[in-house]
Amino acid sequence: MAWFNFALDLFLHLDKHLAEIIATYGTWTYGLLFLVIFMETGFVVTPFLPGDSLLFAAGTFAALGSLNISYVAGLLMAAAILGDTANYWIGHHLGERAYHSRWIKKEYLDRTHAFFEKHGGKTIFLARFVPIVRTFAPFVAGVGRMSYGYFLSYNVFGGIVWVSLFTFAGYFFGNIPVIKHNFSFVILAIILISVLPMVIEVWRNRREQRKDMPEVA
Repeated sequence: MAWFNFALDLFLHLDKHLAEIIATYGTWTYGLLFLVIFMETGFVVTPFLPGDSLLFAAGTFAALGSLNISYVAGLLMAAAILGDTANYWIGHHLGERAYHSRWIKKEYLDRTHAFFEKHGGKTIFLARFVPIVRTFAPFVAGVGRMSYGYFLSYNVFGGIVWVSLFTFAGYFFGNIPVIKHNFSFVILAIILISVLPMVIEVWRNRREQRKDMPEVA
């Protein structure tokens, strides 16, 4: 339970933690931001790391002058694209063995596979905006042997749009007084809005499954 409390504190007080990191590590902060986004998108065992919220927070600190917005956007776009690429090739290497790994939740793989069934290749782009699915989509694409060229086009486009949207949202709106003074609630709202499509999808699937169940006389 300690890890959950740590993760919750990290998300809800991301502004304070990032301020401490910038004050302590200076320019090394860019490398740490790169590493977190790369890991969040690149490894199926780290979907709990901050994604959308971290991009927004980084943009906010760039607006304060603590970070350079060009460096932040450029580096994190590269991290997102390279992370998905690494994830794809890990999945490609493991193949069907991934479904029997004790380190990977089969539930998440099945959920992402269902996302692919509905949206096809666009999943790589759309998944950028859905936590957990974002981490598992490139992995499942690799397991399913999706053409790398086809995957790459959605990966690059999605990485650029995702990072741009959240970092520049933070850059232009993060320091508005009402947002600045309620930053924890804003981060929580970003997280809730991000997971909403996944919750709706799960609810729809369960409703359809109940409809398909034979009625008991």
